[in-house]
Amino acid sequence: MNIELAKEIDARWNSRTKPLGSLGRLEDLARDYCLIREETVPKLERLGLYLYAADHGITEEGISLYPKEVTRQMLANFEVGGAAVNVLARQHGVNVQIIDAGVGIGTRNFAREPAMTPVECDAHLAAGRADAREASSKFDLVGIGEMGIGNTSSAAAMLAAITGRSGSEVAGRGTGLDAQGVRHKAQVIDLAIEHHKLSRAPAKQVLQTVGGFEIARMTGFLMEAHRLKLPVMLDGFITGAAALAAVRMEPQTRGVVFFSHRSAERAHGLLLEELDGDPLLDLGMRLGEGSGAVLGMHLVVCAMRLYLEMASFESAQVSRSDS
Repeated sequence: MNIELAKEIDARWNSRTKPLGSLGRLEDLARDYCLIREETVPKLERLGLYLYAADHGITEEGISLYPKEVTRQMLANFEVGGAAVNVLARQHGVNVQIIDAGVGIGTRNFAREPAMTPVECDAHLAAGRADAREASSKFDLVGIGEMGIGNTSSAAAMLAAITGRSGSEVAGRGTGLDAQGVRHKAQVIDLAIEHHKLSRAPAKQVLQTVGGFEIARMTGFLMEAHRLKLPVMLDGFITGAAALAAVRMEPQTRGVVFFSHRSAERAHGLLLEELDGDPLLDLGMRLGEGSGAVLGMHLVVCAMRLYLEMASFESAQVSRSDS
């Protein structure tokens, strides 16, 4: 952390017409945004959301209520602006960038073979880094979101493998599985980790073996975002799995990440603990798409408006407390 910059930010906050610290986490949000940008008064005008979609071969194991064709159908829905995230993005002035990371192609079934080859994994990581470079030229704050039938299984398997947890600890309802479906999902994850000898394996190996094309691309995006000083708002469980891989591969990545909300997906709390993440909201959401990220970005905008536009005690001729 730049100590001198932090002092300048705090001094500005403390000179505004309010009791010290009275805006709570909003003050922290603005402070963190400024520190990432490495500016005392950075601009925050252009908001973007990168929404990644891809198919997953693990759907062959019956781990989802929906067929993988739904991913393509939802991609079309995003493109015409009919999904929940489109509605929220319009409300909050967020420009949605839709990225087809592997719809119709998809990963292989990781219950039987690695989800992707090393070459494919590297290519998607590199594509994500390129996305971040593009985003940095267009936006001041970016969210990431995803869509992919089967991707909660990939994210859960990544969390289990990287941290040494069991399938029963990480498997959740996803698109709405019942208890029996969740148990089956956990068993598939356990067997895959055992088959590939992935328990506590390096993050890149885990990503390649049980991850998804969209997860790999978000991982690359996050790692490049740190180099670019680009603040990124995560959505929920799937984007968190990408962040976990990115932080394990390049620890400095953690410094540019905001956590929008605590998902209702079962293992998101465990993932947040691994990343020392304190989410802004807890609304019982588990939709994905970047829906939580858009709401989180709105809070950062509110925080920065307060930080930049509130009058000081001196300019407003308001007396300070004597204490």
